[in-house]
Amino acid sequence: MKINRNYDNLVQNYLFAEIAKRVREYQAANPDKDVIKLGIGDVTLPLPQIAVEAMKKGADDLSKKESFKGYPDYEGYDFVRQAVADYYKSFGVTVGADEVFISDGAKSDTGNFCDIFSEDNVVLVTDPVYPVYVDSNTMAGREIIYADCNKENGFAAMPDESVKADIIYLCSPNNPTGAALTYEQLKAWVDWANKNDAVILYDSAYEAFITDETLPRSIFAVEGARTCAVEFCSLSKTAGFTGTRCGYTVIPKELERDGHNILKFWYRRQATKFNGVSWPVQCAAAAVLSEEGQCQIKENISYYQENARIIAEAMDELGIYYTGGKNSPYIWLECPCGMGSWEFFDYLLENANVVGTPGEGFGKNGAGYFRLTSFGDRANTLEAVRRIKELLSK
Repeated sequence: MKINRNYDNLVQNYLFAEIAKRVREYQAANPDKDVIKLGIGDVTLPLPQIAVEAMKKGADDLSKKESFKGYPDYEGYDFVRQAVADYYKSFGVTVGADEVFISDGAKSDTGNFCDIFSEDNVVLVTDPVYPVYVDSNTMAGREIIYADCNKENGFAAMPDESVKADIIYLCSPNNPTGAALTYEQLKAWVDWANKNDAVILYDSAYEAFITDETLPRSIFAVEGARTCAVEFCSLSKTAGFTGTRCGYTVIPKELERDGHNILKFWYRRQATKFNGVSWPVQCAAAAVLSEEGQCQIKENISYYQENARIIAEAMDELGIYYTGGKNSPYIWLECPCGMGSWEFFDYLLENANVVGTPGEGFGKNGAGYFRLTSFGDRANTLEAVRRIKELLSK
C-alpha cells in the first residue's frame, strides 16, 4: 500500500494554523490582554433576514411529505441557477442558467476543478497567492510556475509571452493583496489564454465589493473570455455564508480543450464526487440573489467597506504603502521599518494586541507585507486602528 507522496511537498504548517497557534500561546501567557483579530477573513455580521426566512421555510418543507426533497440535482436546482444568471444580468453580463453549477463554495471548486485536467498540465499562479490554488495542484503533482506581483506592478502581474502554461489562476479583487484588475489587464490575460490554448480559472469571490464602475465584476464582461475561462464565486463574503456554504461556478458551453467540452466533463466529475447543496441552503441562496436580497446584503457589504476605508485611511495617515482598501475587503500593507512579515506579526501582537496575516504565508512576494481584513466588528476595527496608529507613530 502506498500513499500520495505529493503531500510531502506541501508546506507542513498551514498559514492560519500557525497564526492560531501563536495567538493561543500569547493569550495563555497574557490572559489579561484584549486581542483583536483582523487576520482570518471570516465575516462577523449575521445572515441577511431574507436568507434566514428562506432557510427556515426550506427546512419546514423537509418536514412535509408533499414538499420533502431528497438528493438535490448535482448542478443545483433550476430556480437557483436562474437566480445566478439574473444576478449576472444585473451588472450587464450574460450567462446561461444552464452554464451555472451550484456548489458548497469557491474554495472547494477552485481546489477540485483541476480533477478534470491531466496531471501533465503546467499551472500558473500569481504570487502572492491564495494557498488553495497551490496546495491542490501540489497534491496532484502538477508543475506550478509563478507570475510575480509586486510593488512595481501594483501587485497585478501581466502575462509574459515567453512563458507557457496550461491552467492560470486569477483572483480579482485579489486575496490577499486587494488589487483589482482593470478591463485592459484582464483582456490581456484572456487574449494570452486564447492564444496559448490555456484555461483561466477566475476566482471572483469578492466581486460584490467592487464600487468602481470602470472595473469588471466578472471575467465574462471581457470579450473572448467565453472561450478560455471558468468563473468561481461565493456567497461567503457577500452574504455571510462562510458557515452556511454556498457558491457557484460558471462554465461557458463553448469552452472546449483537447477535443472535449469542459462543462460536460465538470458535470461528470460532480455527478461522481459531489451530492449537491442542501435544499434549505439553496433556498437561502436564491433569496439572497433576489432584488430584496441584494438590498439587504448591500448593507452588510457597505459595513465592511467602511471598515476597509477606516483601515486604509490610517495607512494613509501613517504614510504606509498599501493596496486594496477600495473595491476589496483586504488591505495589503508594506511592513514598516523594513520588518519581515512574521516579525511584524509578533510586534503587532505583543505591542498592540492586534492580529493580522503575515504576507509570507501567501508566497515569496509576500515577504515584508501584511494583510488586514475589514470583516471585523466596527468597534473592534476602530480600536485596532487606534492601537496601530499609536504604536507606529512612536
